[in-house]
Amino acid sequence: MASDARDLYVTALKNTHALEMQALQIMERQVERLKNYPEMEDALRRHIQETHGQRDRLEEVLQSLGDAPSTLKEGFLGFVGNMMALGHTPAQDEILKNTYANHAFENFEIAAYQSLLAIGDAAGQGASLSGFRQSLQEEEAMAQRVRDLIDPTTRRYVELTLAGERADR
Repeated sequence: MASDARDLYVTALKNTHALEMQALQIMERQVERLKNYPEMEDALRRHIQETHGQRDRLEEVLQSLGDAPSTLKEGFLGFVGNMMALGHTPAQDEILKNTYANHAFENFEIAAYQSLLAIGDAAGQGASLSGFRQSLQEEEAMAQRVRDLIDPTTRRYVELTLAGERADR
């Protein structure tokens, strides 16, 4: 039974690692186009750094268990992440769509870490879980930051859009 629980834990680690790699690709593509939204740019830049740490924690635990991230899973999710990031690029309201997607994605990551912690606990891997509790707290904080930025980002979008329309007249 212990090896079955360990296998579940390794799978959860790989899934969460792939998710973090997808998050990095999405955020790194977005941050390049946020000059008019400095608060969101700052939040994403800070979270990119946190995400590198989260990725490193996952890799360390996988390595300690004699395993490694799944390149197939990451390749697929990386492709999906790039398509998600590029999907909103041509839209006039790209910033709004990315803000909604970022809020949803952060909550998806929160759920993944909660699940990872439960599986790790069931697998008797308590010693490796403190870093993932930190990752969960970082994801919760980022979800709140994005949520707090919805209103000011939307207002800035409206301001810039209306100013652009007046300039076109």
